[in-house]
Amino acid sequence: HANVQPHAGSQANMATYFALLNPGDRILGMNLASGGHLTHGQKVNFSGQFYHGLAYTVDPKTELLDYDAIEELAMYHKPKLLIAGASAYPREINFYRIAQIAERAGSYFMADMAHIAGLVAADLHQSPIPFADCVTSSTHKTLRGPRGGIILSHKKHASAIDKAVMPGVQGGPLMHQIAAKALAFSYAQEPEFKQYQQQIINNAQALANALHKRGYRLVTGGTNSHLMIIDLRNKDITGKTAEQALEKAGITTSRSCIPFDMEKPWITSGLRLGTPAITARGMKEEQMETVAELIDTVLEHHTKEDVYRYTNERIQELCKTFPIT
Repeated sequence: HANVQPHAGSQANMATYFALLNPGDRILGMNLASGGHLTHGQKVNFSGQFYHGLAYTVDPKTELLDYDAIEELAMYHKPKLLIAGASAYPREINFYRIAQIAERAGSYFMADMAHIAGLVAADLHQSPIPFADCVTSSTHKTLRGPRGGIILSHKKHASAIDKAVMPGVQGGPLMHQIAAKALAFSYAQEPEFKQYQQQIINNAQALANALHKRGYRLVTGGTNSHLMIIDLRNKDITGKTAEQALEKAGITTSRSCIPFDMEKPWITSGLRLGTPAITARGMKEEQMETVAELIDTVLEHHTKEDVYRYTNERIQELCKTFPIT
């Protein structure tokens, strides 16, 4: 079953919770600093206020998901819902393994594939659809559609999902948005889409390697997805300062917590970079060296206004060479 009405991924998650849970039920998702999302049980979000949010983390040494530790937590807390998915985790998630954990713990299993939906559609990441009770996603990010959300579920949950979406959390459908989603889904079936997704991964790895050569530490040591998390602690700059400096220079990034971050979540010690947008422009591995050089230049001289002007000029030239088509 598919419901294409959610206005965003967060609304898709909210509707799924409304369909499967009662207020106060336990939910177990990834810790925000480890790469999870606000809607997976954080106290500042509805998910942590309506429900009893519990969190699992990554392994402190490898910064990878520790499935045995997740299972131990799930068996101890017996959450009503076990959540897989992330907004800042650069490695593949084993949805099959988490489904096994959910079954043992007697939990519903929801997979939030908002960030990786395009990779899943192109068979470049394990699909959660055969294993999860419900799969939620936004329709932008790697899927490269309009801003919006979807919920995929087993038919036994279809009625509850539909009622939770409307009248549960939304009013009437946005038909112009749904039409754009349909176009995105159609495009995702074309051979060119898989090539685009593979290039996203190639570019992410090239950018990560180029930054590593310039002395930046990558969380988990790199990436095999569309994004990477840079640990900025050895550069004596916070994620917030780095994000703001790069924004002035014309480079859009996102501050990000790193695993077990000691900084406040609105400051952070890390920076999140992704390659879907620049890949859509036609940039490839060669251009990732240039992007890494520009990022490094700004962060090394983030107090100098002339560096912002220089970087902006370089970026304008690059974007003219690779225009949005």
